[in-house]
Amino acid sequence: MTVYSASSPLLRLNARDNVAVARLTLEPVTLPELGGAALTGRIPQGHKVAIAALKAGDAVIKYGQIIGFAVSDIAVGDHVHTQNMAMRDVELAHEFCVDAHEPVMVSESALFMGYERLNGEAGTRNYIAIVSSVNCSATVAKAVAQHYALPGRLDAFPNVDGVIALTHAGGCAINTAAEGYRYLTRTLAGYATHANVGGVVMIGLGCETNQIPALLTAHGLKEGERFHTLTIQATGGTRKSIEAAIAAIDAMLPAVNALTRTPQPVSKLKLALECGGSDGYSGISANPALGYAADLLVSHGGTACLAETPEIYGAEHLLTRRARSPEVAEKLLQRIEWWRDYAERGQAELNNNPSHGNKAGGLTTILEKSLGAVAKGGTTRLNAVYEYAERITESGFVFMDTPGYDPIAVTGQVAGGCNVICFTTGRGSVSGFKPAPSLKLATNTPMYERMQEDMDLNCGTIVTGDETVEEVGTRIFEAIIATASGERTLSEIYNYGDNEFVPWQVGAIM
Repeated sequence: MTVYSASSPLLRLNARDNVAVARLTLEPVTLPELGGAALTGRIPQGHKVAIAALKAGDAVIKYGQIIGFAVSDIAVGDHVHTQNMAMRDVELAHEFCVDAHEPVMVSESALFMGYERLNGEAGTRNYIAIVSSVNCSATVAKAVAQHYALPGRLDAFPNVDGVIALTHAGGCAINTAAEGYRYLTRTLAGYATHANVGGVVMIGLGCETNQIPALLTAHGLKEGERFHTLTIQATGGTRKSIEAAIAAIDAMLPAVNALTRTPQPVSKLKLALECGGSDGYSGISANPALGYAADLLVSHGGTACLAETPEIYGAEHLLTRRARSPEVAEKLLQRIEWWRDYAERGQAELNNNPSHGNKAGGLTTILEKSLGAVAKGGTTRLNAVYEYAERITESGFVFMDTPGYDPIAVTGQVAGGCNVICFTTGRGSVSGFKPAPSLKLATNTPMYERMQEDMDLNCGTIVTGDETVEEVGTRIFEAIIATASGERTLSEIYNYGDNEFVPWQVGAIM
């Protein structure tokens, strides 16, 4: 809800709010929205201005919710930010399932052109993946991928999107009975069986803790025509392993290339909802527009996955209200409690989340950031809560427990089965996330124009009043279908996205 008109330089988002957001950078000037008072100083774009006088200790209200508290008296027209506002604990009322409404489903799902897999899933891309079981095999995996990156190497295989190396920093010196090991093996298995992957070579060193046979057994994987494994020690060293992996990929290329795009229902799309480099406009433009697109996807039977548990902290009460059952709501709160303990063990605080860039863009507290972030999840019922990299089996709106750090969060979502990513950003995140295509959604027009080679869609038209949330959300939904059907994102056009595979390392490294 925007209270002021589209011509106003301020955005008041809810009638309860005592702050408004500057549409553009404002110099001191008298404004009718301030009751004839003047701005007391310069207000950067996306930042907050007081529209009511506040005493020290008063709650600051945005989105109709508490986002922090005044630490000093604040006059009408003052810039409200880190100098006069801070976070403190807020008691949230958790009402379970009261907003868990059945989504309105379309009579017939839309279609996209995808790669149908034997398990009934559909890929939006068709890669061959070289999966490292341990960092010690990363050099071999990267050398093999570089072999196929040379001009002309894949020209005879137009249906193969590329050969990618999925390497990481772990795989050894870990406790195989701990959650960190489960997260790693789930992630590797999730990528090896991903709908966007048509062939796999898994490479280990041989003596590492993360043994390939144990990983295959734990996740029900078997070698076959398009799934090979090898270890460097058994193969005879680095050079021989590179040659063996290339030979294995050469042998599977014809079979992977034989796969072609066919019409698939949009219900087979799993969309990762992500934000990074957020600013004061994220919760106003790109995030709610993406939420509208997520609702459209759910209405077609598809799946939209929200993540980043530390960045829904303080807004989780809005999600428990939408939970399908008390059990789903309780699982979300259990993950919040896990994070409280995890942060305490690491001598960190969940309420100290906004980054330097977030604050420069107008966000002050984690409450403010989280309330904007949950808007990506739309309005439909929350059907499931998953732990990191767990296979997503429910359709509709779901949540995955991940860190707020973008590469780790999206790696978990893709491992869970997400085959398209929508990434909202106000400051300008640029991640590509192979093998899943990533659409970058700009929250504001100045950044979009400055970074046009990275931003796929501009949502800043909502801020300027040129488009509604619904209009931009419809554009995003249409872009998701086009991308799923093979239209390349800007990251793909420029061949970015090889370095964002970052499994979550949890626990002691011995």
